[in-house]
Amino acid sequence: METYKIAVDNQERKKRAGLLASVIVVLPSLLLLYHYLSGLVDYLTFNLFMLQPESHLGQAINFFIYDTIKILILLFLISSLMGVVNAYFPVERLRVYLTTKKLFGLEYFFASFFGAVTPFCSCSSIPLFIGFVQGGIPLGVTFSYLITSPLVNEVAVAMFLGMFGVKSTLIYAGSGILLGMIGGYILGKLKLDSYLSDWVKEIQQNSTNENAKWENEKTPFIDRLPAIIADGWGIVQKVLLYVIIGIAIGAAMHGYVPEDFFTEFLSADKWYAVPAAVILAVPMYANAAGIVPVIQVFVAKGVPLGTAIAFMMAVVGLSLPEATLLKKVMKWKLIGIFFGTVTVFIILLGYLFNLFL
Repeated sequence: METYKIAVDNQERKKRAGLLASVIVVLPSLLLLYHYLSGLVDYLTFNLFMLQPESHLGQAINFFIYDTIKILILLFLISSLMGVVNAYFPVERLRVYLTTKKLFGLEYFFASFFGAVTPFCSCSSIPLFIGFVQGGIPLGVTFSYLITSPLVNEVAVAMFLGMFGVKSTLIYAGSGILLGMIGGYILGKLKLDSYLSDWVKEIQQNSTNENAKWENEKTPFIDRLPAIIADGWGIVQKVLLYVIIGIAIGAAMHGYVPEDFFTEFLSADKWYAVPAAVILAVPMYANAAGIVPVIQVFVAKGVPLGTAIAFMMAVVGLSLPEATLLKKVMKWKLIGIFFGTVTVFIILLGYLFNLFL
């Protein structure tokens, strides 16, 4: 028996050592590839494929290869990092924390921040929204989560970081969290609980706010790491198709759409550009992986970054499919108030972005 235990322990040590070695090799390799990616893709496109740099096809293919590899690298790294956050601060713990602690308004920040670090689109955020309501979390705090979750997540942050740099990414992520905080606070003060659906009211009445008892998590980080990396890779796999489609659309626009096509309608000198972009975006539906590459091309074609971000926020945060799903938990009047509030804030953010970016 003792011999068997020693053999198992040795096997576990070898497994851990192999995992650490893989991380030590793979992580620097990805960072090195990211650093030299532009030159490698230029060589691949214009030397091996022998495409002309000034041709529409050459520009489109170069854009597609470069952005696809770059975004997938960033997406995997940031998704894995967020996996560490989620592993040590799971949703159930957040629900208990928000329902048992006096936070003096910080609950809106925590809910909004949690929405930013969870990888959900507007539609997939709704089941968790229901869970928040069921757990007794105030409606305004729940709205903070629902507003921020589709707007800011690791997918959007990774893609924004690769396309627009650190400054624009921080402003985008910070403003998305701030939008969730302010929007949730305002909606909470309006006392809109009566406009929840009868089904949700029944859930609230039947639910009990028991204090959850959490045992100290003693699982070593090295033992959690395989699952965290697997989850990060799983997120990449889930959004891979959206990334490819979005970047393909962006590549086609980058290579073939005339320079003045977008600036004619959404240029900075037109006062209505931001609200027009938001209104046009609502009938559309895409997640961040599909829309960010298109936004990059908008900016490259001369559309102000603030207008482009407002368009993106409206696409991912104000969609007709989301409104349809929300009908299960809200009455139409509350859906209208929710959409109207978020629309106004997105438009205001668009104007502010154009002033400071």
